[in-house]
Amino acid sequence: MKTILSLIIALALPVLKSEDADNLPINKIQVIGSHNSYKEAIDPALFKVFQKRDSVSSSKIDYEHIAITDQLNMGLRNLEIDIYPDEKGGRYAQPKGLELAPGQKAYDPEGKMKQPGFKILHVPDLDFRSHYFTLNECLEDLKKWSEAHPDHTPVFITLEAKGRIPKAGEAAANESFAEKHFEELDKVLFEKLGKNHIITPDDVRGKYETLESAVLAGNWPLLKNAKGKFLFLLDDKAAKRDMYIAGHPSLKGRAMFACADPGTPEAAMTIRNNPKDPQIKDLVNKGYIIRTRADSDTREARINDKSSFEAACNSGAQIITTDYYLKSTHFKSDYSVSFDGKKYFRVNPVFTASDRGGAK
Repeated sequence: MKTILSLIIALALPVLKSEDADNLPINKIQVIGSHNSYKEAIDPALFKVFQKRDSVSSSKIDYEHIAITDQLNMGLRNLEIDIYPDEKGGRYAQPKGLELAPGQKAYDPEGKMKQPGFKILHVPDLDFRSHYFTLNECLEDLKKWSEAHPDHTPVFITLEAKGRIPKAGEAAANESFAEKHFEELDKVLFEKLGKNHIITPDDVRGKYETLESAVLAGNWPLLKNAKGKFLFLLDDKAAKRDMYIAGHPSLKGRAMFACADPGTPEAAMTIRNNPKDPQIKDLVNKGYIIRTRADSDTREARINDKSSFEAACNSGAQIITTDYYLKSTHFKSDYSVSFDGKKYFRVNPVFTASDRGGAK
């Protein structure tokens, strides 16, 4: 009876149609994308060694992704990229994992890891194989893909700056992340993609006093004006986030949004990894853009449990990440996630026709 009643109510509501999407602000859409989007599988020989040592931890990273441009061609509209600073080059060029098992396929035959600049990988020395060695080559491919598909809907990119920040009085190690690295990161994003391909906090803030006041007023760009562009979100809620914000009130001049707390001038986008978090829907309704997860650590895929994905969809979180837009090839499972019709983009079901509107 409850199911029938819910259906009747749903049919009675004035739901936004997909053809109306172009005139929606981008906080009123919903997309599916990938987690650790760059990740290739650990070489089978090394994985066997790791599995014998720690079967639980190995099972959590037993997945891989198709090429990033193939994901975009499928319709995925969120990517996640992990980067490590490597000013001199070569820090990650000889992973220790290569020594742990014979018979592994060649790694970086062109010597790209010896170049200075940000490197892309998951776990140094273990889960180090990636579709891209450097951030530069990844951004170059993204720009080429974008310019070949100029009408593509916006791509959200969660970017995690790996490498710890030294404690007070502690000398900086080679892998440390410092303020200078964020300055370089913004520079690389602007140079490699071009400012015309990036929606920045400045774009959203417009004439409002703070970024958050613009967001609460619904000043996100309309979808039709966001096509062909990318939005970057820094994945950190602690010291690195604070470092990125420092000296840039409301993220003025920055390339990326930050996971700022609601109620602060920089608040616009943030991450809530638990899709069942009751705060998500309230934050979405207020105007913030939220990223959450459909699955993690291969857990849901192994037991074919879509309850987290369903919760993510119903929460209204605009960005839902998964490791399984395709079924696993590492273990038997029917688990994969998509919206109806094998789509990865749709009008956000939290909003009805009466909620439409936007500033730009």
